[in-house]
Amino acid sequence: MKLLVVEDERRLANSIADLLRTHGFEVDVAYDGPTGYDYAASGVYDLMILDVMLPGENGFDVARRLRSERNGTPILMLTARSETADRIAGLDAGADYYLTKPFDTGELLACVRALLRRQGEQVEVLSFGDTALDLSTCTLSCGADSVRLSNREFDIMRILMGAQHRNVPKESILTKVWGYDSNADENHVEVYVSFLRKKLSSIGSHVRIVAIRRQGYHLEAEEV
Repeated sequence: MKLLVVEDERRLANSIADLLRTHGFEVDVAYDGPTGYDYAASGVYDLMILDVMLPGENGFDVARRLRSERNGTPILMLTARSETADRIAGLDAGADYYLTKPFDTGELLACVRALLRRQGEQVEVLSFGDTALDLSTCTLSCGADSVRLSNREFDIMRILMGAQHRNVPKESILTKVWGYDSNADENHVEVYVSFLRKKLSSIGSHVRIVAIRRQGYHLEAEEV
């Protein structure tokens, strides 16, 4: 499971990330609203922990933008603002649950587990054109034909399917799939995109991974 923490208090953000990692989650961290939105818009995350008071763009606005684009990633909203009006605003913006600071780490973990259970019941497959990606088996299928993806192939395809027609920068894919501290470079992304193109072709898919120079990749569905 891959989680995103968006919190401008760096010590708190990193503490939450460390806590989640000790419980077996893969975690990325963003420290401002626009960066958090860009990460979440990729569609690769199973859950987003989102602070309200963020530089650049507040958590309410980030949640509204994601929901307006039909991004269904569960959102656990964190804030020091405990007034009823703020809770209502958070839920109306698209948050699935609202937790006020200071919070108990046990309660945070329980909320995360509950939201992930709910997500697991609702979203098991991502689709684009005539092709589907099964999130539980890492299988890419088109009609009766299917192929199993490697871990990195799966992560890249999940990002692209989550973005749908939107362009995903190559450096964004590199960071999300290989991590900030990796020695991998953009050539690694190109190699795995090549693998994915071959696998799409092998199952007769009419979905293409389109490269835009200096901008990244997006999916297109050819008309049959």
